[in-house]
Amino acid sequence: MLEIIYKQKGQTLTTGDIGALEVLGYDDVLWIDLFSPTGEEKRAIETFLNTNLQSRAQAEEIESSSRYSETETTIFANTNFLIPGPENYSMEAVSFIICEGIIVTIRHVPLRSFTDIQRKLIANYRSMPTGYHILVGILENRVDLDADMIELMSKEIAQYSRKVSLGGTMGEELLLDINQLQENTMLVRENVVDKQRMISGILKSDKFPRDVFTKLNILIKDINSLINHTNFSFERLEYLQNTVLGLINLEQNRIMKIFTFVSLLFLPPTLIASIFGMNVELPLVGGKIDFTLISLIMIAAVIIVTVIFRRKKMLN
Repeated sequence: MLEIIYKQKGQTLTTGDIGALEVLGYDDVLWIDLFSPTGEEKRAIETFLNTNLQSRAQAEEIESSSRYSETETTIFANTNFLIPGPENYSMEAVSFIICEGIIVTIRHVPLRSFTDIQRKLIANYRSMPTGYHILVGILENRVDLDADMIELMSKEIAQYSRKVSLGGTMGEELLLDINQLQENTMLVRENVVDKQRMISGILKSDKFPRDVFTKLNILIKDINSLINHTNFSFERLEYLQNTVLGLINLEQNRIMKIFTFVSLLFLPPTLIASIFGMNVELPLVGGKIDFTLISLIMIAAVIIVTVIFRRKKMLN
């Protein structure tokens, strides 16, 4: 599926008809958005722009250090867009091609950034008159969304921190939730760094108009602050994880202390019962009050052990 955004008589129009490229010129078309394109659609775009489009496999295989490249007539840029899910996040490769001032985007999932920029472009194309400006607009919107995502994750981390501070249930489920948050935080950081590398490549280019460089420099500063924020969030999660593990260990130690105390508590009575249970002549026995006497001795042993433990403060 494709959507062609073009200008005509001072208005911004859209069409999904691939045949429109036969009557439109380079000065008319602003943006060609390819969403899970067919082979026929890709060939039509390649013919219209006289360039080659990257396949999805090629876009995903490009090294992070080579996110941006350009030829004499065409600019190629690739980056990952983070897709939030119910529990975990996923990365989706998106390709940008700029040729003759026209931007071509290739994606395989719906993206809010694209919808927002298309809406702004249709309302006023003069704010983004070329494909270069559209690309910068998409990056601005995406960085804003990443910032919102990081803020939501910070709130979620704060909720877990309050839960731990209030003495909530500590267990495997809580540790798994914290671990999932760590994974999501690393993915967000990787996604933001990916944008940073792409924008750094753009800043080195001579093909982009000078008026977008101010926005790009601001974007770089915003991205640096987001990276610092994700680093802080990850450190906070590590501290939270260590705190939970420490509390779990303390609880386990308390339980083991109770079991140890109970075992030691009944060890002297067991020894006394074993001695008087031997089939030999023993002192203090041979009368009618043998059972009462031995029971009193065992109770006294329990009391003595309890007093010793309390004085040594081993029950605290």
